[in-house]
Amino acid sequence: MLDFDAAETAAAIAAVQLRDGCIPHQEGGAADPWNHIEAAMALDTGRFSREAERAYLWLASTQRRDGSWPMSVRAGRIEDASADANFCAYIATGLWHHFLATGDESLLEETWPNLERAIDFVLGLQAPGGEVLWARDPAGRPWPGALLTSCSSIHASLGCALAVAGRLGYARPRWELALARLGEAIRMRPEAFEDKDRYAMDWYYPVLGGAVTGEPARRRLLARWEEFVVDGYGCRCVSDRPWVTAAETAELVIALEISGLRAEAVELFSWIQRLRAGDGSYWTGITCPDGRRWPEERPTWTSGAVVLAADTLWGEGLTSGLFRLGPVLETVA
Repeated sequence: MLDFDAAETAAAIAAVQLRDGCIPHQEGGAADPWNHIEAAMALDTGRFSREAERAYLWLASTQRRDGSWPMSVRAGRIEDASADANFCAYIATGLWHHFLATGDESLLEETWPNLERAIDFVLGLQAPGGEVLWARDPAGRPWPGALLTSCSSIHASLGCALAVAGRLGYARPRWELALARLGEAIRMRPEAFEDKDRYAMDWYYPVLGGAVTGEPARRRLLARWEEFVVDGYGCRCVSDRPWVTAAETAELVIALEISGLRAEAVELFSWIQRLRAGDGSYWTGITCPDGRRWPEERPTWTSGAVVLAADTLWGEGLTSGLFRLGPVLETVA
């Protein structure tokens, strides 16, 4: 196992958390629900569970009546009132992760109404073909298209929402049907999604989100390896740009590990350790081949993604199986 201190990285995230529980991207920066939750999961993984609980209670207290959250807030003020479906769905992933980390159902019970409203908001954007439209603007109008990365993340979140529902004794057949339809769209209907083929996330997220598994997942990841992976550096954010990012590389590590490509996953994880700062946080990315850090920032969500990747590779608790949802469900049933 690589020498990795999750607690130190979690402490760096906790140092940025605001008193109300919000976790901005960086000190003085904006926050959004998805990246806030990514950081909160790292807090739980690093045994900062009280801080993680505060993060989820902040979400509960700021949810809007329709089940959504603003796309961006800063110091309690809304910067972008639009609502991203993936951002809203991710609360299910975070809450399920918190339960796996702590074994405590009390937060699940307390926030169940929030989770239910959030998933209902998301499914209100599901198209007849199964894909989920990206967002609603401040006036409530839906975005006309769907994004593959967003839908793949929603696929994982719906699985976690069903896990929470099952743990609390609720049947949600509509969610089950929505999950099945979304998975089919991701696997069988590439034309349903906007063309973002240059971006690494569209490459690996169908695997990371659990819609593509087994041998098809391995084929997908290996097919475009040369386009996105820079030897000794990590995963490019965009295929035609010389910029490797820690977060995308960490997420690719998870996708590789759950697909059975462990050697590749471990090697990529080792490469991004050059981006670790002295306090355990992680710089956003590095240009190659010159090795220059860019931009000069250490987002909480980047550090969060690295912690989750390490946990997937070497963790001994239930959270290490978060992205292998089936076995985890069997374990806690």
